[in-house]
Amino acid sequence: MKSRALFNSLVNPIVDSVYTSDEYPALALYEHEWAQTRPFDGLRVLVATPVFRNSLLQYRALIAGGAELVVGIGGSENGATMPCDDGVVRLLRESGIQVIGLQDALDAEAEGLGFDLILDCAGQFSACHPRFGFVELTRSGVQFYEKCEHPVYVADSGIVKRIETCLGTGEGYVRALAQLGYDFCAGADSSDSNGADGVGKKFVVFGSGKVGQGIVLQLLRSGASVQVVTDCSRGSNPFLDANGVPVTDCNDLDAVAALVRDADFVVTATGVKGALDRPQIAEALLASNAVLANMGVEDEYGPSVPATRVLAEKKPLNFILEEPTHLKYIDASLALHAALGEQLVREAAGVSDHETAGSLVANKKAGPNVGPIDPPSELEQRILSMTMQDGLIGPEIAEMMGW
Repeated sequence: MKSRALFNSLVNPIVDSVYTSDEYPALALYEHEWAQTRPFDGLRVLVATPVFRNSLLQYRALIAGGAELVVGIGGSENGATMPCDDGVVRLLRESGIQVIGLQDALDAEAEGLGFDLILDCAGQFSACHPRFGFVELTRSGVQFYEKCEHPVYVADSGIVKRIETCLGTGEGYVRALAQLGYDFCAGADSSDSNGADGVGKKFVVFGSGKVGQGIVLQLLRSGASVQVVTDCSRGSNPFLDANGVPVTDCNDLDAVAALVRDADFVVTATGVKGALDRPQIAEALLASNAVLANMGVEDEYGPSVPATRVLAEKKPLNFILEEPTHLKYIDASLALHAALGEQLVREAAGVSDHETAGSLVANKKAGPNVGPIDPPSELEQRILSMTMQDGLIGPEIAEMMGW
């Protein structure tokens, strides 16, 4: 209780000065519930999501539930591979929270001080062996768990994560461009420092998944001209069709290269490392005057395009922001991430109820009690409902879902 009191004394003034409770309805409810039920009492829980100010709300909920919290930053102690805010990392350490890298986690396991749960992101800590299992936040991290001997809930497999990726990530890309001085919105002042005329700026978006669609949505709202490059062999995309967005097949290299050479902005959101690493496309990118950015976890441009040619040196562009994704868009994802940890604990104890039903055995996609598993639909529906009812973004979610 002493460590929780110290954490809250440092964190609460920051949180209360920046956020209102309707920006994090899901995490607020879980924090209240878990303070009573203490589902993580005595458990060592490693959380390895990007460390930013809005992460503090997830940490606070887990600590309220009794977790002995450890924060993972990937890589080594002095060379984090997961984006983080150094100020928040210092705050965590001041409050008594361990912040460790992968090797530190493996060393702890070797000394008998392993973890009960790991709430991972991009598979950074997939080499560890938590007692109850993992929860992976991103689709890009699933590849590291395909042969995992532990149960792995994948938060990105359901509908809740769409709130973050479709609404929040796209908004973060546009906000990051604005912070860098790129003004491309309709009606913008034509005298801005980057020479934007506010009309007709051409964006080429690589990828048509949740993140790609979110970027397209925000760009269309901003009045930009948007074209998408994707794998057309996978069939039509109803979202792009409904919005009249031109689509080019990623395998038509001549057409893709022509789009790139004529673009003002290029952004990647395929989720595939080196997706653009084809000589013809790389040559067009290097010859183009377009502003290049990446919004994926991996380097989607590949080695042929130097990091200096891409904004933020190929890191996800929204991570240049103090808050890469606004809390109101990421609250549901962080709540699901943590609640799936509780789900693993309950399943290990053989406990279920109407709100967290859906055991590993009952989940038809789970197979054996190991490897990637979809979130229980009842849990997702609960989080979605509380976000719609008590959060700021209910109308945006309804529009996204076509309701």
